[in-house]
Amino acid sequence: MPCGIVRAVSRAHVLLLENIHVSAHEELRRNDVAVHTHSGGMQAPQLIEALRALPGEGPRMVGIRSKTRVTAEVFAAVPNLISVGAFCIGTDQIDLTAARQAGVVVFNAPFSNTRSVAELILGEVIMLSRQIFPRSTACHRGEWRKSATGSNEVRGKTIGIVGYGHIGSQLSVLAESLGLRVLYYDLVSKLPLGNARPVDSLEELLRTSDFVTLHVPDTELTRGMIGEGELACMRRGSYLLNASRGQVVDIPALREALVSEHLAGAAIDVYPAEPAKPSAPFLSELRGVESAILTPHIGGSTEEAQENIGREVGSALSSYLLHGSTSGAVNIPNLDAAPLSSGCRIVNVHRNVPGVLSAINRAVAESEVNVTGQSLGTVEDVGLLIVDLALERDELRALDLSRAIAALPTSLRTRIL
Repeated sequence: MPCGIVRAVSRAHVLLLENIHVSAHEELRRNDVAVHTHSGGMQAPQLIEALRALPGEGPRMVGIRSKTRVTAEVFAAVPNLISVGAFCIGTDQIDLTAARQAGVVVFNAPFSNTRSVAELILGEVIMLSRQIFPRSTACHRGEWRKSATGSNEVRGKTIGIVGYGHIGSQLSVLAESLGLRVLYYDLVSKLPLGNARPVDSLEELLRTSDFVTLHVPDTELTRGMIGEGELACMRRGSYLLNASRGQVVDIPALREALVSEHLAGAAIDVYPAEPAKPSAPFLSELRGVESAILTPHIGGSTEEAQENIGREVGSALSSYLLHGSTSGAVNIPNLDAAPLSSGCRIVNVHRNVPGVLSAINRAVAESEVNVTGQSLGTVEDVGLLIVDLALERDELRALDLSRAIAALPTSLRTRIL
């Protein structure tokens, strides 16, 4: 069924979960969005209830991090939900297909915490190479383990980066500045930075690297990509680091590789199952393995990164709300809509089937409204249309046209700005 029109004259409300940085609050409030918060994550029934409980009939938005699951059930139950902001890099906690098919725009923060993750990995490379963590815990036990045995400089060693995206490429530059040789493997051809060199296969990277660090998304191809066989391919005495997704590494196999001393150490920041809240216990087969650095999913958890993420995603949500701009959206055509100088704008997300544009243009022609601009983008089964009109948004003809477009059987979400 087509969704009804959502008018921008009704105040918009956003629900920010999981202690999103105050910079997002400030950005959204600056654009007259009413901000509501909840410190924890939510599952679908609780999220639906919370979004429906927000006051008024205006547009709804929700901001999440990693603990909240946004499912098809949510999009179906909240027809005035227009966008979801993932205040992180990953979006695997959101059903992107269902969001697209419901006409809900999803934004994330692909750039804001890259430096923080890269710095953590580089610091852990040095810590692993110098055996800092086992020696530090020994000191805490009152033991004086002063020895050069097994402690090495990183200069001249080889770091292999799996996934040469925003984080992997930035790590590449930082690692080279310390004198590391850089290899990388990516399914997509990427231009090397500095003296980094691509390799043809994951196996080649594993066999030739002293440090292997993973920076890949959570997909069917990456889940379990580092298992018993891949760990066996790695050099004896080498190190594995994972700050990407918990499902990428077979943790029991990694424990065996560490206990048998095939690997000299590991640094793990993400896990297949993570505590839902800080008070819940952390369970992992790697607990108690002295050669493993374990951190609680803090790769992007710096004050600088969280402030930047809040501002980046908050700005994207505001720009879509106010102007219909979808630049940076991960599931909807990217259209960069400039602010309106006069008149009003209709933003229509629709099913991408033959005859849609003809039907919309027929409605425009029948309304006898003067169109001052029109942009269309499509991706897979969904299209985004932005129509600028030489009318004020409260004029009856503009409202009638918006209702006519929203009533089309192909319309998913329609707003007038």
